[in-house]
Amino acid sequence: MGHANSAEEHKLVSSFETIRRTLMQDRYKDRLDKPLAYWALPKDRRLPLAFLGRSVGELLSTPFDELTATRGIGHKKISSLVKLLHRATAEAPPAVPYGLSDLAEELEQNQSSIEPTNSQSFDPSLVSEALWVQWCETARRFGLGNENLGRLAPTLQSLPTVIWSTPLREYMYRSIDEIRNLRTHGEKRVRVVLEIFHAMHELLSNASLETHLSVRLVPRFVQDVEHWISVQLQSKEVPTRQDVEKYLGQPLLDQIRRDAGEAVYELVQDRLGIAVPRKSVREQSREMGVTRARVYQLLEECGSVIDVRWPEGIAVFSDFSAALAASDMSGEGVNLIKQIRQLFFSPKSDRKSTSEADADRNSDGDSEGDSIDITAPEAIGNAADQGDTF
Repeated sequence: MGHANSAEEHKLVSSFETIRRTLMQDRYKDRLDKPLAYWALPKDRRLPLAFLGRSVGELLSTPFDELTATRGIGHKKISSLVKLLHRATAEAPPAVPYGLSDLAEELEQNQSSIEPTNSQSFDPSLVSEALWVQWCETARRFGLGNENLGRLAPTLQSLPTVIWSTPLREYMYRSIDEIRNLRTHGEKRVRVVLEIFHAMHELLSNASLETHLSVRLVPRFVQDVEHWISVQLQSKEVPTRQDVEKYLGQPLLDQIRRDAGEAVYELVQDRLGIAVPRKSVREQSREMGVTRARVYQLLEECGSVIDVRWPEGIAVFSDFSAALAASDMSGEGVNLIKQIRQLFFSPKSDRKSTSEADADRNSDGDSEGDSIDITAPEAIGNAADQGDTF
């Protein structure tokens, strides 16, 4: 047994000296000032806690015998020390087994099938501080500090509403340990923050700022909708309802399914009458067994989702509706565009005042008349009489 222990110790000493010689080379100079914890992973066991806060350079300059004599440091902790130092010699930091091809395939599948993102393949326990620094550097390099988490999240269903509008800069200058120590940041919230940064890094890590092209990170539906609107603005033809449903309504509905769930998706689908018979708020409230005020609250949430995903959407639709009004176009397709705008792209104050008005009417015991319907043609017509584009 004694010979075995001596052999193991000799092996550790040899490994330590080999790694020390490697890291002392000039090309690894940038790693000497970083703490050992920089290369630790949350899933690591038997970490040498006494060494994690010390720099690599300081540890390498300490005699091996002195390291092994440190209180609380035994054979297994020394083995972990050697393992972490070995990670520091790698050209790339410890990475999650979730590559760009996996991400691209998942995004493509989610856009076609509109199933919620399967984030089970993302393992936050494999994210080291070294890897996190790399992701944050990508965000800084492309000037993404002001982008909101909600804009880039795989799905808003996994992201707490209170941080939908939190910009990336709130996290990109902190360590993972500091983020975990933030108030209200449990493992679930930290996980989704890490996943957002990882997805962003995977998409941009091989992109260059030196080309004549730029990169714009937006949900996929935004590009499709903007392109269709651009084509319509150049065309003098009246859009058909079929085209509006296919190129405008359905992409927005699919995003709602992704971010708000199946129940809200069906509510909006029924409200707009896309691929199904159109229903009034009263019919929906009766079927769901809730008040009309609750239906309006759910519809209002749709506007909040699109606000986060596509904050420029209100301005784009304002210009689009102005162009339609100026051309004096009419028809079922134009009416649906108006309904879509009123539901998804009206100012927040308008959406809120509409739902509150219905709530007041319900509280007064009005069961006969229906309140102003934010997607009903008559409501849009009333808005037009008051100076609205429609």
